[in-house]
Amino acid sequence: MAEEEVRSKPFVPAKKLNTNYPLIDSDPHFKRVIRYARTSDYVAGTAMAAAGPALLLFWERVSPSYVGRGGFAPVMRLTGAVGATAGFLLFYQRSILRFYGVSENRREIEMDMKEMVSKVKKGEPLYGHSGMSEYLQGVASRNSRYSGIWLHVLPWFNFANHNQHGVDTAKYYQQAERELEAERTLR
Repeated sequence: MAEEEVRSKPFVPAKKLNTNYPLIDSDPHFKRVIRYARTSDYVAGTAMAAAGPALLLFWERVSPSYVGRGGFAPVMRLTGAVGATAGFLLFYQRSILRFYGVSENRREIEMDMKEMVSKVKKGEPLYGHSGMSEYLQGVASRNSRYSGIWLHVLPWFNFANHNQHGVDTAKYYQQAERELEAERTLR
């Protein structure tokens, strides 16, 4: 097959997960996942980050290691770094699973609708500007689609803007049109 022929093929559609809640985005951008996080995500991440060092301090009190001067500090720093990483990954995964519809996501659906309708009204692209070709946007999408499911195995984040998110974007345009029509009738 010629390279041009491969590049002109339509994008690979995102597989739909069988979940109890609606899909918002199968490949949300990293910044969007952080922005949509709930307070409970921050609390869970902070608790996870603090659990490692707290447990190590508890163990040191129960059964001292007697490592001598300067031996405990490097272990505490390492435990703090591992705990902070685990805390961030828990925080991120709790937030991204709502985009996939794995957990309750009513708040995120409302935020998504408001954000996207606002972009439609302003004439901006829904998922940001991208300097990549359509083909590379598809590659980026396929490489990170549903990556939050396997975050505990391989932390992989979407930093690329692309237009393949597994949802029908017509709903945003329809809602924007309804809102603009309502504004016109009020005048």
